[in-house]
Amino acid sequence: MYFLSGWPKRLLWPLGSPAEAPFHVQSDPQRTFFAVLAPARLSIWYSRPSVLIVTYKEPAKSSSQFGSYKEAEWRPDSTMIAVSTANGYILFFHITSTRGDKYLYEPVYPKGSPQMKGTPHFKEEQCAPALDLEMRKILDLQAPIMSLQSVLEDLLVATSDGLLHLIHWEGMTNGRKAINLCTVPFSVDLQSSRAGSFLGFADVHIRDMEYCATLDGFAVVFNDGKVGFITPVSSRFTAEQLHGVWPQDVVDGTCVAVNNKYRLMAFGCASGSVQVYTIDNTTGAMLLSHKLELTAKQYPDIWNKTGAVKLVRWSPDNSVVIVTWEYGGLSLWSVFGAQLICTLGGDFAYRSDGTKKDPLKINSMSNQEQVLLQGEDRLYLNCGEASQTQNPRSSSARREHKPSREKSPFADGGLESQGLSTLLGHRHWHVVQISSIYLESNWPIRFSAIDKLGQNIAVVGKFGFAHYSLLTKKWKLFGNITQEQNMIVTGGLAWWNDFIVLACYNISDHQEELRVYLRTSNLDNAFAHVTKAPAETLLLSVFRDMVIVFRADCSICLYGIERKSDGPNTTASIQVLQEVSMSRYIPHPFLVVSVTLTSVSTENGITLKMPQQARDAESIMLNLAGQLIMMQRDRSGPQIREKDSHPNQRKLLPFCPPVVLAQSVENVWTTCRANKQKRHLLEALWLSCGGAGMKVWLPLFPRDHRKPHSFLSQRIMLPFHINIYPLAVLFEDALVLGAVNDTLLYDSLYTRNSAREQLEVLFPFCVVERTSQIYLHHILRQLLVRNLGEQALLLAQSCTALPYFPHVLELMLHEVLEEEATSREPIPDPLLPTVAKFITEFPLFLQTVVHCARKTEYALWNYLFAAVGNPKDLFEECLMAQDLDTAASYLIILQNMEVPAVSRQHATLLFNTALEQGKWDLCRHMIRFLKAIGSGESETPPPTPTAQEPSSSGGFEFFRNRSISLSQSADTVPAGKFSLQKTLSMPSGPSGKRWSKDSDCAENMYIDMMLWRHARRLLEEVRLKDLGCFAAQLGFELISWLCKERTRAARVDNFVIALKRLHKDFLWPLPIIPASSLSSPFKNGKYRTVGEQLLKSQSADPFLNLEIDSGVSNVQRSQSWFGNIGPTHHEIDTASSHGPQMQDAFLSPLSNKAGDECSIGSATDLTESSSMVDGDWTMVDENFSTLSLTQSELEHISMELASKGPHKSQVQLRYLLHIFMEAGCLDWCIVIGLILRESSIINQILVIIQSSEVDGEMLQNIKTGLHAVDRWASTDCPGYKPFLNIIKPQLQKLSEITEEQVQLEAFQPITAGKTPEQTSPRAEESRGSSGHGSIPQGEVGGSSMVSRKEEDTTQAEEEEPFQDGTYDCCVS
Repeated sequence: MYFLSGWPKRLLWPLGSPAEAPFHVQSDPQRTFFAVLAPARLSIWYSRPSVLIVTYKEPAKSSSQFGSYKEAEWRPDSTMIAVSTANGYILFFHITSTRGDKYLYEPVYPKGSPQMKGTPHFKEEQCAPALDLEMRKILDLQAPIMSLQSVLEDLLVATSDGLLHLIHWEGMTNGRKAINLCTVPFSVDLQSSRAGSFLGFADVHIRDMEYCATLDGFAVVFNDGKVGFITPVSSRFTAEQLHGVWPQDVVDGTCVAVNNKYRLMAFGCASGSVQVYTIDNTTGAMLLSHKLELTAKQYPDIWNKTGAVKLVRWSPDNSVVIVTWEYGGLSLWSVFGAQLICTLGGDFAYRSDGTKKDPLKINSMSNQEQVLLQGEDRLYLNCGEASQTQNPRSSSARREHKPSREKSPFADGGLESQGLSTLLGHRHWHVVQISSIYLESNWPIRFSAIDKLGQNIAVVGKFGFAHYSLLTKKWKLFGNITQEQNMIVTGGLAWWNDFIVLACYNISDHQEELRVYLRTSNLDNAFAHVTKAPAETLLLSVFRDMVIVFRADCSICLYGIERKSDGPNTTASIQVLQEVSMSRYIPHPFLVVSVTLTSVSTENGITLKMPQQARDAESIMLNLAGQLIMMQRDRSGPQIREKDSHPNQRKLLPFCPPVVLAQSVENVWTTCRANKQKRHLLEALWLSCGGAGMKVWLPLFPRDHRKPHSFLSQRIMLPFHINIYPLAVLFEDALVLGAVNDTLLYDSLYTRNSAREQLEVLFPFCVVERTSQIYLHHILRQLLVRNLGEQALLLAQSCTALPYFPHVLELMLHEVLEEEATSREPIPDPLLPTVAKFITEFPLFLQTVVHCARKTEYALWNYLFAAVGNPKDLFEECLMAQDLDTAASYLIILQNMEVPAVSRQHATLLFNTALEQGKWDLCRHMIRFLKAIGSGESETPPPTPTAQEPSSSGGFEFFRNRSISLSQSADTVPAGKFSLQKTLSMPSGPSGKRWSKDSDCAENMYIDMMLWRHARRLLEEVRLKDLGCFAAQLGFELISWLCKERTRAARVDNFVIALKRLHKDFLWPLPIIPASSLSSPFKNGKYRTVGEQLLKSQSADPFLNLEIDSGVSNVQRSQSWFGNIGPTHHEIDTASSHGPQMQDAFLSPLSNKAGDECSIGSATDLTESSSMVDGDWTMVDENFSTLSLTQSELEHISMELASKGPHKSQVQLRYLLHIFMEAGCLDWCIVIGLILRESSIINQILVIIQSSEVDGEMLQNIKTGLHAVDRWASTDCPGYKPFLNIIKPQLQKLSEITEEQVQLEAFQPITAGKTPEQTSPRAEESRGSSGHGSIPQGEVGGSSMVSRKEEDTTQAEEEEPFQDGTYDCCVS
């Protein structure tokens, strides 16, 4: 296929006046030279390199006699040129090579380069010859010449007096009379009576004509705009033997071009469209194949202003047509009408500043196949997959007068299904530069092929071939240059495993051959397997272990290919299996576009008697000039049984007569791979049909292997449209890969005045990009239209794993909705209800519907929901399925379709559910949404929260500013953070503004009520962690609310349950009694002094204290050992509280095996964590070095540390402690103090109780709660006993206060003395488990360095949890 690439190339015309500008280009049949005409000059140029060889200038005197030159035509053997002139003369020029062996241009190579001066054909290939032009003959036809056409050995000339002259190339008329058009009968077809109507008026003449060899006749355009086709009825070319046909409806023809391979005639019309006709084989009538016209949708400002079509030309390989108009511009179309590019839109028509450019005016085009630009020497690889390699080509427009094409084959590879990035990702090609040594003597590249795995490529130039490995990035060429130059590949080449199979002509032996070369051996005929062929091979392809060949005698031959290892050399041998003559069906071998062997058949395996026949059901697919013909094996006769046939002589069944499957086919794709899951896609046949889009011949399978109905077809042809030009089909991935032209503007680099002649300004830079398209929704829809819902379901279910499957359903629903809802006429049988029902079969139903609705305009919603169901019901389904994001999308639909009351009711439901599930992003959106409904700002609906938004840091800020360690005084808070009091009294971030602004609004009250209700529920269910997240994320005023609820919801009803719940929520291990407390070195006095020293040093030596703390926090920062802590503790804790058999285990030291087995999970996990053992522990060890602790004492302390929860939990608990302290919920403070096991917290609470009025009921509650905890600790959790013993004095104090209060019935503040120092044997319990850097508030002292260092660690600890952006644990 052809695409524009890069910039066009300019060829410099030799100087002369503007009147001498060239206006016509004509290439010779071999495309080695091209002739350029100016009014009085004829120039011959060489194609590669593009150099001027010779110019003939007409003398002024004869020029005035002949008139200016008009048109040129080459003799088929390139030895003569005929030029027509304005005054009715034909000038015959002879081209001679006068200077013998001399060449005008020769390549010069550096010394010592291995260039092929000695290669055969070197001079012809590499050098531009020196030629002479000599006018030999002048013929006067006495009327202006309208058209010149070379026909075989004659020249056909049409003149303006209505005559057709047949002239011999030597300039003689051979005594034959000119034919008068008025005597040629014309009719609608050849079947009507011989006497057709004549062109009955005098001044009719031919304006343009072209000979079509494969139709044997001329396509003509008359001066009145009618078009026709004139054909000789017999071999004689006389007026009596000519007959014409014409279509009735064309009256504005301007020009014509014929396509010999596809037997098409393209007529340009004055309306700006091109009508493409073909000849009906049976009646001989002209049938309209398709039209090429610009659409208003793509080119709204120019589609009807292009003027008449000026020129139409087909590419040399007949696969592309190029069209230009009076207005200017250039467009490329594939053979059956798919538009590839048009320069009337986009960057071609507009400058970068938006101003319009003058369109490119084209005077003449030649279908010169010349390659001067990027693309001529490289391959573009499209990582797709195709059963046979196509040879698409790339094209490039040359300078103004000569757009010629580039030929760079896109090898459509054979890669298996890959990751999504390769399918949809990079838009660029994998470009392979072809070896310059090979190109030097073998330009241009004619064929290319890629192997199944997409790792090796083979290319064929003028002679020989070369191959390349994408893995090693190396080319392999013939070692012997004469072997390369002795073979011309005729029918293309293909890969079979590691072998290259090709059909070639052996020049020295004058013999057609089929050769097989092994990729891994050297490229030499010694390693090749050669089979002689009876006739020239035109096409070749490989299917499984068979090679299929189409020959010039219209026969198809099947060869079997197998690997042979004889001695050291591995070769492949080929033997003929079957020959099929097609001469009855094929009028001309040149018309066959492709031939492939496939496993596609009209039967699918179920109906066949023998299952293996389905696999081997080979059929031949033949593309004959766009008609796809299929020949299947004939299974009606006697069947060949496997055991009868000898393996070497495979007897093959004969083929049935051919059947036409489809018309206008450009490309065919099938695969021989099998996949049980995706049988529909892999057993289908894919066709690309140009402007008509694509077609798929899909197999239909009965469900659950039931017997199919005899009256049902087993295959169905489904058409569908596609926006790209398809180059490959990925079967399993349900994707089509293709190419599109893209453009880049560079005109801004140039100023206006200097830019007159700049190519970069006239043209954008063109690149070819790969692209892909999903087609599944088209096929599903086509099946549903045809009431094949069961097949559609089977097909869709096989593709649910594809990443874009949800998109497929959405596309299908959207397209049907748009078409039906915007239709002006009522639709008798609407498809939308069927599609809606089909989509309900998939779990994505709710998302698909709402995404489709959100992307459709509001006017169509009623039509959509009439088919899919009421949005209220769908909303409720989402809630039941816990799919809150989708429910939020439905809420927007409801808001637009229902009254505010209904949407408020549904929003409330969703809000409560979101609160319950902790979807904070959604909650924030819902608050905004509810406010908008209330204040009438319904024009700002919340966006559908598809993913968690990073912008929700409002709640985080609120938290981050509060999580300052208790030990920091307000002075040491760094600038940029609020002081503690400020933070607690006013929430920061956008979410906080809600309460300050219009809080009297009823809507705010309504929202607050819901928030309060949720907070109350969380407290009642003892979900403190959730409460913290809730308050932080939604900026909820927790303190003021707790103050109000102090005696109601914020009361702790059951201390034991609350304690257990907090342990579980915060992953906090329950304390256990370590082995050392029963029998260990810690019983001795030395350790007791260590404990006392540690405890006393809290106030005396804060530096040591800090270091221990930061050591602890560092250990806890590596939280890898916290992952599996949860369940382990509870199992061990419960075990440790029952029966004596576990106590023995605790008695033995930790280093012992038995001790290891029974030590708690966190202790073992701690020792496994290398970072702690290597790094952090040494730090703690250094700090303790003055105290010289033994190994077992260290183990004891490590156990203490391990009985804490994650660092994050610790920060969160302290934060909650702040909040409850401020709100005066002392019972909760006590619970948190117990879980943190810090007597300082209990002290603090006691100070508060003594110094301020506290509700008697609360005191009573605390007292009974603590007694309950004591009872629980005695029976179920002895680990708590040591701590409860430590705080016994405080508890007694509390009892006294309570009793006093009961006696006095009025509370009077009592100032307590200093709290007695705790020196119980378990004193270290309190210090060891005290939190990260937290000295009780009253004891902040010592050097400021301490608090600064501590603040740094605190900051580091705080920042860390914010990095991941997850919201599960948001108090940091």
